[in-house]
Amino acid sequence: MSLEIERKFLIKNEDFKKEAYLKKRIKQGYLNSDKSRTVRIRIADNKSFLTVKGKSNSSGTTRFEWEKEIDINEAEQLLLLCESSIIDKTRFYVKSENHIYEVDEFYGDNIGLVVAEIELISENESFQKPTWLGEEVTGNKSYYNSCLSKIPFKNW
Repeated sequence: MSLEIERKFLIKNEDFKKEAYLKKRIKQGYLNSDKSRTVRIRIADNKSFLTVKGKSNSSGTTRFEWEKEIDINEAEQLLLLCESSIIDKTRFYVKSENHIYEVDEFYGDNIGLVVAEIELISENESFQKPTWLGEEVTGNKSYYNSCLSKIPFKNW
């Protein structure tokens, strides 16, 4: 079983863009966004993926994750079957010591929202917090992409 351990943060400013070594445009939708599991279709630049995620633990840091690369034409067809709205964002990759922050700048109905995630080896692993990192929102389901597709940031 594959586990995803991550923490999420809001961003104070756009300084992360100067530190980013890579960025990708991402479109994603949800075939299923039940509380117990999500099934996501994602197109990131020229690659596409089918991802299944389980329910988060009580702290919101850890959950089951399975992902498989799929054909981009199939992904585009599956996006047409997805629930609600499609998430549109640019993901910036920022290295900080031994970790990589993935910072998502959202568009469309979620414009104005910028969230950083860091994946960890364990829930208690220490990590450096860059100066642009703001309030922690780990475990706040409103910031899950599956929730943003149903209740976008513009409606908060």
